[in-house]
Amino acid sequence: MTSTRPGPDWLADAVLYQIYPQTFADSDGDGIGDFAGITEHLEHLSWLGVDTVWLNPCFASPFRDAGYDVTDYLTPAPRYGRTEDLVELVEAARRRGIRILLDLVAGHTSDRHPWFLASAEDPADHRYIWSEQRVDGFVASPGSRTGWYRPNFFDCQPALNFGYARTSSAEPWRQSVDADGPRANRAALRGIMAHWLGLGIAGFRVDMAYSLVKDDPGLVETAKLWTGVRDWLDRSHPQAALFAEWGDPAAAVAAGFHADFFLHFGGADHGLPLRSLWNNGAGTVEEFWRQGPCYFEAEGRGTPQTFLDAWRSAAELTEGGGYIALPTANHDFSRLATGPRTAEQLAAAFAFLLTWPTLPAVYYGDEIGMRYLPGLPDVEGSVLGPRYNRAGSRTPMQWRPGPAAGFSSAPPERLYLPVDPDPRRPDVLSQRADPTSLLHTVRRLIALRRAHPGLGASGGVEVRHAGYPLVYVRSGRYLVAVNPRREPGSVRLADGPARPLDVQGVRVVDGELRADGFSYGVFDLG
Repeated sequence: MTSTRPGPDWLADAVLYQIYPQTFADSDGDGIGDFAGITEHLEHLSWLGVDTVWLNPCFASPFRDAGYDVTDYLTPAPRYGRTEDLVELVEAARRRGIRILLDLVAGHTSDRHPWFLASAEDPADHRYIWSEQRVDGFVASPGSRTGWYRPNFFDCQPALNFGYARTSSAEPWRQSVDADGPRANRAALRGIMAHWLGLGIAGFRVDMAYSLVKDDPGLVETAKLWTGVRDWLDRSHPQAALFAEWGDPAAAVAAGFHADFFLHFGGADHGLPLRSLWNNGAGTVEEFWRQGPCYFEAEGRGTPQTFLDAWRSAAELTEGGGYIALPTANHDFSRLATGPRTAEQLAAAFAFLLTWPTLPAVYYGDEIGMRYLPGLPDVEGSVLGPRYNRAGSRTPMQWRPGPAAGFSSAPPERLYLPVDPDPRRPDVLSQRADPTSLLHTVRRLIALRRAHPGLGASGGVEVRHAGYPLVYVRSGRYLVAVNPRREPGSVRLADGPARPLDVQGVRVVDGELRADGFSYGVFDLG
């Protein structure tokens, strides 16, 4: 059973912001972002209005998968700074009302982690999944131990042994979830979390949270594992939050997580709800994806119904138990400004994100319209397929005009990834000076959401028109219209007077809502 204790109060109106630490801000000129750089730019985050920051993994690592291959869960990677620097960031953020979440890689380590190096020499060590016979997908032992180990993602990421839901005497590597190795790993998981929570971290986003127990039909045993973690958190750290990388909010919340994201993968429809909103066939694309035009495209060939149906189903199953998070993008998925999507189309996307009943998650740089940069080299395992290079979503934050866009003082050849070479690239400084910019629009919409709780994650929603424009009423009071296509649209309304709260190109005249192309409007019907 999922814990019935309520989650932390602060989560109900959280606005998340994801930082890829390698490319957010470099304070020491080595070309790679760091904790001190983030600390120096907290003013931007507080000015914008976000209150919860998720950092991609910042633990010690050989960085064969950008830090998702951990060698020490209790020590930051030197490229980012010391533990003291991370604690200073956490404290400085707290003073500004911002909480910091860490990315917890729970299902695997690096093949250079001391645990794995020891396991590769000791046949009696069961912290990882080992077989003495060749098994499809297993990798040959790098040590004196004979046999093969099971990876969890890349070959350099051996799966930690949390057991198998279905065991077999003929396959002895299928240990039960209560075997010594799985028990040791569950204890270590809690120890790692307790260490960072004791230093002021507000919670965790858990990488591949669904992947821990193997051969687990319905993920029943995996859910039991996380429910146990949640019950421990409720007792020991009741203000901590646990976000899943699951891609199936109903399943993740039932498993004890406070929230889960709609992602480009996960669930019975393999991430189609999120992709049906944003994915326009450019940027990060899996070869097996099959979908029609996305809703947020200029030609207006899409439909919001795919997302609406999936959201409604997930919302019914998570109501009262947890939250659904909706991201603009992430380190594995294309930015909003990808391919043919232009800057003028982004305001409508943010209006939807910040008025729909989910927890909004802004990927760093999307608030100014940074674009996905195609054609980059494979950097720290960024390439996953012929049309799937994650580096395009991981380029340096654009703080101001000039060399390196204010990200670093390092020469271009030393930057972790190149800065967008487009001379028209957006930046924070220029947009701060322009009250009509996307940055100011996002800030206003966040402030509007905070000023009117009925626009938040918990208020009701009634969809009036599921087309172009998309028209809905929040909490019985707030009328929202979003038109992401180039052509205008109109809808008849039965409501009375509508007072504009934040409007770009939408008006209500004589009972008719009229939306220009690439427009949005938020109105008060009260």
